[in-house]
Amino acid sequence: MRLVYKILTAPQLERLRADGHTLGAPVDVADGYVHLSAHEQVRGTLTKWFHGQDGLWLLAVDIDALPPGALRWEASRGGALFPHLYAPLPINAVCSSFALPLDADGVPDPGPGFPSGV
Repeated sequence: MRLVYKILTAPQLERLRADGHTLGAPVDVADGYVHLSAHEQVRGTLTKWFHGQDGLWLLAVDIDALPPGALRWEASRGGALFPHLYAPLPINAVCSSFALPLDADGVPDPGPGFPSGV
């Protein structure tokens, strides 16, 4: 199983569970795709975009359960390729979800299983 990751607020996760899919956060809707991160990008994404935000959840998403052709790896931060989903994220593609407590610096912490990232 190949995984990518999505960060959602608790209300966004509740909506995903209720609707069975999500278009993501307001930034995702505005950009026209669901922003995802590869494993090694999660910490960098949390640091850059979610510093100080409590009540976040990290979702592990099975790439093979996404709609065919909807996932594209595109250049973003520093030229790195990030996964972008050009379709609603279906709940059946979510393998697991867990809360992200804030660390001592106010950054949501995915725990020791993730590398530092950039």
